[in-house]
Amino acid sequence: MRRAISQQEKIQMMQMALPIMTTVMRMSMADSMNYFARKYKAKPGLKFEDVKESLFLRANQLNVKFVGENLMWKDFHAVLNDKESPRIEVYSWCDIAVARELLKISPEFVVFLPCRIVIMEDANKDIWLLMLDWSLDWVKGFEKQLGLTPELVKGAIDLNQRMDEMMRAAANGEL
Repeated sequence: MRRAISQQEKIQMMQMALPIMTTVMRMSMADSMNYFARKYKAKPGLKFEDVKESLFLRANQLNVKFVGENLMWKDFHAVLNDKESPRIEVYSWCDIAVARELLKISPEFVVFLPCRIVIMEDANKDIWLLMLDWSLDWVKGFEKQLGLTPELVKGAIDLNQRMDEMMRAAANGEL
C-alpha cells in the first residue's frame, strides 16, 4: 500500500493539470459526469424487469459474476418518503482474475471495485443502462510505464467488452 496523499498534495496535482481541467471546469457538473458515463437507452416498450432479465442472462452467458446490488429507489421511497423518485438499481459485477491483478499493481484500485452497471429511469420514465466509461484506449503505448502487464490489459479490455455487450443486450431486450 502506498502512503496516504494529503488533500493539499491532491490540490497541487490538480492545479498542475489545470490546462486540461480548464475545459472540464467550464462545463456543468452534469455535463462533466456525462463524460465519465457509458450509457445506452433501452428500446422503447421494454419494461424495467425485461431490461434487468436481459442483463443478467447475458452476464451469465459471458461468465461475468454478479456480486451485489443496491436498490436505491427503494431507499428513496422508504427513507426520504420520495415517491416521485425514478427507479434506480445498481448491480455489481466482477471478474475476480482481473480484479486480483489490478490490486497487485495498486491496492488503492479497490475504490473502483467491483464494476457496476446501473439500470435507471429518467424523468420521462425512459430506461437507461450506465456504467463508468473505463475504456483503456487512453493508455495505449503507456502500458509498461503504468505497470500494466499484457495479460492484465487483455483481461481488462475483455471485461470491458463483455460489460458493454451486457448493456447493449439489455438495452435491446435480448434474451
